[in-house]
Amino acid sequence: MTPMAITMGDSSGVGPEIVLRRFVEVGLSNCVVYGDAAILRHGASLLGLDLTINVVGEADQQVLRRDTPHDWRLGGLSSESGVMNVVDAGRLRAENHRPGVLDGASGAAAKRYVEMATLDALAGLNAGFVTMPMNKEATQLSDPTFVGHTEFIAQLCGVSGVTMMLTNGPLAVTHVSTHCSLSEAIRRVRADRVLQVVELTNTTLSRFIERPRIAVCGLNPHAGEHGLFGNEDIDHIVPAIAKAVDAGIDASGPHPADTVFYQAVHRNRYDAIVCMYHDQGHGPMKLLAFDTGVNVTLGLPIIRTSVDHGTAFDIAWKGEAFTDSLDHALAYAWKLAGSN
Repeated sequence: MTPMAITMGDSSGVGPEIVLRRFVEVGLSNCVVYGDAAILRHGASLLGLDLTINVVGEADQQVLRRDTPHDWRLGGLSSESGVMNVVDAGRLRAENHRPGVLDGASGAAAKRYVEMATLDALAGLNAGFVTMPMNKEATQLSDPTFVGHTEFIAQLCGVSGVTMMLTNGPLAVTHVSTHCSLSEAIRRVRADRVLQVVELTNTTLSRFIERPRIAVCGLNPHAGEHGLFGNEDIDHIVPAIAKAVDAGIDASGPHPADTVFYQAVHRNRYDAIVCMYHDQGHGPMKLLAFDTGVNVTLGLPIIRTSVDHGTAFDIAWKGEAFTDSLDHALAYAWKLAGSN
């Protein structure tokens, strides 16, 4: 069975700590970690964890993996208890491990793990992957153009029409825009983009729900109040919803953002909410499911999910970070893989 990949994230943050601790707690069967073996060994020592690192691939094999079977297809993955399978990027050594410290080398390495996992997913060598958190500021020290996981993975896959979905299981939230200024987010509210996000939301959820009920948020207060507070809702969101409905999608709106989450959660009226910008969706979802939320990238030719939290440098490598967030992200990745 093709394994699911996990990128360990920024070594200064909680990502690799969570991977190590959760591995010891539950085993993470049929998974392979993309990261630096030296950091994982050093981190396990810091945390007093008993496990063995089994290197099943290295960075210099990356080109070969595009054309030939990788080690785990020849039986290289260990299934022994207490053995973690790792594709080693070879970027960081134990002395480079700086827990809780913003570090350019760690940021660059975290980006490399994602690149490796993405290329292997495109080649069919993993079933998809779960990303642990990167720190944008650290990564931008070596790549000032870096915006975020979603944009970077989309670029590697050669696609542009992607969106971020947050889900806690009963409710999914997707976004017309994410990592940009609020003024730019307003400019991105255009009928074609709103329709695209509604369609991506419907396509993904239709794998599990017969006819997803999709609420589309307005941009302005009270969804514009019939033009009283701006015309973006009338000019761009209403036409997108109309086209979605004509295509047979159960979409409605634009709904005022201050009430639609209550209606979805407490009145069970919607399966998904399409939000116009980052905080319109992230704020409510992090209140609803900070520990259990999963980030999913829609519109990719591969499967990518992520834990819905950051690097948390303030508590990194202290044994305080909750670890079950990885379980939720892995479960949703396998759910998507099983519906292909």
